[in-house]
Amino acid sequence: MNYSELQLRLSPDYTDILTAELAELGYESFVETDEGLNAYIVEPDFDEQAIQELIAKYADQTAIAYEVNSLEKRNWNAEWERDYEPIEVADQVRVRASFHESDARFRYDVVINPKMSFGTGHHETTAMMMEQQLGLDFAGKTVLDVGSGTGILAVLAAKMGAKSVLAFDIEEWAVENARENAELNDCPQITVFQGTIDDINPPGNMLDWTPAVFDIVLANINRNVLLREVPIYADLLKEGGYLLVSGFYEHDAVDIEQKAREAGLTSVKGMSIREWTSLVFQRSTWVQGVM
Repeated sequence: MNYSELQLRLSPDYTDILTAELAELGYESFVETDEGLNAYIVEPDFDEQAIQELIAKYADQTAIAYEVNSLEKRNWNAEWERDYEPIEVADQVRVRASFHESDARFRYDVVINPKMSFGTGHHETTAMMMEQQLGLDFAGKTVLDVGSGTGILAVLAAKMGAKSVLAFDIEEWAVENARENAELNDCPQITVFQGTIDDINPPGNMLDWTPAVFDIVLANINRNVLLREVPIYADLLKEGGYLLVSGFYEHDAVDIEQKAREAGLTSVKGMSIREWTSLVFQRSTWVQGVM
């Protein structure tokens, strides 16, 4: 069966959002490009009207252009395996697929088999989040992974000694994939559910998750979500707890830092790679009334 290739030219800020939207429409794999995003779907399932409606949905927020190509049947798994190379972070972490051999030179061996062609640590924001994680003590800690995707950050947290990790994503495929990757890495302390930050510790929480607060919160998502939810993350942190964030550009860091300060967080460390940025904040003890 042939595939349709949808080539989108759009702002990088909307790549993750459009990826999620297209996954809901049945697109099976994605590749980020210099101009935006390529998405793939079997030809019988391609619906151009659905694409036009999706673009119209975001027309008042950003400009999106597209074109469609027909591709011959390919062995997509073989092409993915050909293009997927292990990555190394700070000489301590090696992220690989299950078909790669392990490398004993690295302290942490993280196995990630993504359902889509992203969330493997190759993006600058994910690599920075992992490097920031290496600077913290996860031993015996409780961790929350916001918008967990493939579960790569949750897996590293578990391998670094976290006692329990709660991860969630709004996408069903991501939840399934994160659970698979947690099992691949033998991380039973990871719990993954489908939902949003609003599902954390509501009255009558069906997850029966304890404790009510976390030692570390990880959030590799986009600027708009962070600006809206940083105060919630701060409320979920224990005194002295850490918030690690990424998924935005250097010029957005000022707004993120201001929102964090307003929520009682102190900036601890920043990192940038090719205009992408990651920040670490700590919750001050006075926020919870301890002087």
